[in-house]
Amino acid sequence: MYRHNREGDTPIPESRPRHQNPAPRLLDQMRDRIRYKHYSYRTDKAYLFWVRRFIRFHGLKHPKTMGGPEIERFLTHLATVTKVAPSTHKQALASILFLYREVLGVDLPWMGEIGRPRTSQHVPVVLSRDEVAALLASVPPEFWLFCSLLYGSGLRLQECLTLRIKDVDFSRRLIYVRHGKGSKDRIVMLPAPSEAALRAQVDLSRHLWARDRGAGVPGVEVPWALARKLPRAAESLNWHWLFPAATLSTDPQTGIHRRHHQYPQTVARALSFATRRAGIEKRVTAHTLRHSFATHLLDSGVDIRRVQELLGHADVSTTMIYTHILSSSAAGLRSPMELLPGSAAR
Repeated sequence: MYRHNREGDTPIPESRPRHQNPAPRLLDQMRDRIRYKHYSYRTDKAYLFWVRRFIRFHGLKHPKTMGGPEIERFLTHLATVTKVAPSTHKQALASILFLYREVLGVDLPWMGEIGRPRTSQHVPVVLSRDEVAALLASVPPEFWLFCSLLYGSGLRLQECLTLRIKDVDFSRRLIYVRHGKGSKDRIVMLPAPSEAALRAQVDLSRHLWARDRGAGVPGVEVPWALARKLPRAAESLNWHWLFPAATLSTDPQTGIHRRHHQYPQTVARALSFATRRAGIEKRVTAHTLRHSFATHLLDSGVDIRRVQELLGHADVSTTMIYTHILSSSAAGLRSPMELLPGSAAR
């Protein structure tokens, strides 16, 4: 019997005796450490994936018997053979260093000498206001509200997916973002054009919540120790997902069969469909709408510090990339091509 962790991975025998391979015990320790530090489930999956790859690359040798040279060899393979992006390269390195520092208790000088790839500063893709309007007009109706919040409130995809009913304040037209990137909370505006659809979404979520309670379905996932402090929170309407999935699924961390929030893949497919339908030639993702939100606010004269706060950026230098787009030296300038005699034009 074999299992595959990811398409293309080497299969791992399920029945391999644990004493023959230290990796399962090691990965269990790493998983426990990741959860102890309250890292997200996505980080959990990514870190474990790269540590498995690292161990397999070196023929299932225990990491305690390896060090800097073996890590460098693995990272070089990723960069030169599999040609991963610099961000992926950094994630793999972070995963392995977490293993050595947090699980194996190793913090040696060679760790600081491992080369980090340089990350290029890319100019974000930004839609014009007309393109945003065309995109929202083309998105499937069931995803219009979700996409309108990505643009109208500047939410990250995961932040929008994990909104709870209690996070929406209709009286003050605010949305509370809980445990955003870096586990930081913030408050963003509730776009007035989205209010009616948002109220209808709350009603839909309430209907699914009532159906689950009637069927005896376990409550939704709640953060960390809240399930012990407030045992009924998971089954309360306030904590129910604003964007619940249509069907029940099994929680991969706890094995509980319950209702999850909507999945990022469904949003990505909806945006891809809307982009083609609207005739937009740019590559549009959920983050493109966030980029457009920031750029359009700055273009309207909103102070950059306020935009930084709305985006949840720790450093204003991260927000500055949007001012670079607006103040680009190319903006408003005529190309010398335009000054050539008319006969040169084709």
